[in-house]
Amino acid sequence: MVKLNRIYTRTGDDGTTGLVDGSRLPKHALRMQAVGDVDEANAALGSAAVVAEDFLHADLVRFQNDLFDLGADLATPGEHFEPSDMVLRVVPSQVAHVEARIDALNEALEPLSSFVLPGGSELAARLHLARTVARRAERRMTALAEADAVNPSALAFINRLSDYLFVAARVANDGGKCDVTWVPGANR
Repeated sequence: MVKLNRIYTRTGDDGTTGLVDGSRLPKHALRMQAVGDVDEANAALGSAAVVAEDFLHADLVRFQNDLFDLGADLATPGEHFEPSDMVLRVVPSQVAHVEARIDALNEALEPLSSFVLPGGSELAARLHLARTVARRAERRMTALAEADAVNPSALAFINRLSDYLFVAARVANDGGKCDVTWVPGANR
């Protein structure tokens, strides 16, 4: 259980931050940028969750919790990705759950005949914004993976999450009926 008595520690005043293993990195290090992008994705999901109802709200809150797991995973350097009592890792079952939710939501949607512009309803617009932030987090995580070990399940999770957010945005647009579609060259 996490217990936070004080919010500030002053240990980061020198421009570094602590990792789970006790080591410290510059706040601008690639690993910390990935953690920050995941945190921003989590905030974007929270923004969508406040206007979501029912099953989409439940999904978003669950995925926010999973994003905290992902942040903890990224903040725990190393090449061993098995979770333990001391090490929190994203696991394949979290990826499988996102895939199951994508499949369930996508089942009721008509196939696309054009790319979808981000927008439509307020919830869809927020979900599209969250999707783009999740994609940025994924790009940062893949950059980190070129330089240092990253849990493959963490990479799969963030990839699937952005797919989920796209499908959820279509659901929020009245099952895709209110999707705003791209018209190539419309303004020439």
